[in-house]
Amino acid sequence: MNEIIIELEEISPKEFFGTGNEHITTLKKYFPKLKIVARGNKIKAYGDEDLLEEFDRRLNMLFEHFGKYNKLDENIIERVLTSQSKEDYTTSEHSGETIVHGANGKIIKAQTANQRRMVELMRKNDMVFAIGPAGTGKTYTGVALAVQALKNKEVKRIILTRPAVEAGENLGFLPGDLKEKLDPYMQPLYDALRDMIPAEKLANYIETGIIQIAPLAFMRGRTLDHAFVILDEGQNTTHAQMKMFLTRMGKNAKFLLTGDPGQIDLPRRTISGLKEALLILKNVEGVGMVFLDDKDVIRHKLVKKIIAAYKNIENRE
Repeated sequence: MNEIIIELEEISPKEFFGTGNEHITTLKKYFPKLKIVARGNKIKAYGDEDLLEEFDRRLNMLFEHFGKYNKLDENIIERVLTSQSKEDYTTSEHSGETIVHGANGKIIKAQTANQRRMVELMRKNDMVFAIGPAGTGKTYTGVALAVQALKNKEVKRIILTRPAVEAGENLGFLPGDLKEKLDPYMQPLYDALRDMIPAEKLANYIETGIIQIAPLAFMRGRTLDHAFVILDEGQNTTHAQMKMFLTRMGKNAKFLLTGDPGQIDLPRRTISGLKEALLILKNVEGVGMVFLDDKDVIRHKLVKKIIAAYKNIENRE
């Protein structure tokens, strides 16, 4: 049986191995035919020579990533171990910087390679599509970028909108005015903003119109200039709604569109405006697209397993 011994130099074994050697456990999952032992500042692996070479190569990629970002978690390990090339999981150092200092001193930054790619694309393009399942940080990262642009005076206002599919006639039984009726559907946007802007300041921004949160129908006829505009849940737009939204773009505007094509709530046989736009605009200069996946999920670790389980069923249908 072949053997390699890799010594950790200038890297803390405790941080690299993880609590209770959890990072080594993840490594073992991806190299089940190797016997992997971590002790002291050494990693020993036993097995087939070709597998050992691949293990050594991937481990060096992890060393390089850890040396650069001083951070390792299950998401990063999985991305490094499953990537075809370094370009698939690395982004510029600039994209990993703090986006905003949120309420109560909370530091908000892109957590995964695809989220960092989203930050990069938003810097280079005036319109970006961020596509992926629930929990991948599309909306949260987007709101952080919008708040950053407002703080840096790059824009004069933030406009957050959703196609409130459920907010039609079905809302008639709810008490309160239109804003109160729509608030439950806008809640994820409010939640993200509350993390990033102190409550009193946020209330003032909303009252003065510096931050506007409204259903997509309210965008009709407007020209959105000097604004960072986020269309959330874009998969629930129709062809007409998407075209209307895209053509609202005014001077010095940034448009971010997020969505999950796997969670469409439109009536049957209605084409999703988001899916259509991705095809129509894929080669348009100035439009960026990033596709997040279950490796970007930063909610409870069960969410990632749930997404994978549903994906298996959907792939068999």
